[in-house]
Amino acid sequence: MANKEKNVPAKTEKKAKKQNKIAKFFKEVFGEVKKVTWPTPKELVSYTITVIVFIAIFAVVIGLLDLAFGQGLGLLAAL
Repeated sequence: MANKEKNVPAKTEKKAKKQNKIAKFFKEVFGEVKKVTWPTPKELVSYTITVIVFIAIFAVVIGLLDLAFGQGLGLLAAL
């Protein structure tokens, strides 16, 4: 019984330390988020359009490569 009584305060102390670490982590996260320089709505629209155009270009490039390789493999299979 004596061992169990000694472990109870140690467990609650460990739990309190863990909770303090979690609280500290979230405090630091919120502190870092406050430091972030967020884009203006105009910049956000510009960045979004840039990303969409970039994705569209690469989709076309990948589609053309897929078509070319597919045709090439079709020609090889016909031989």
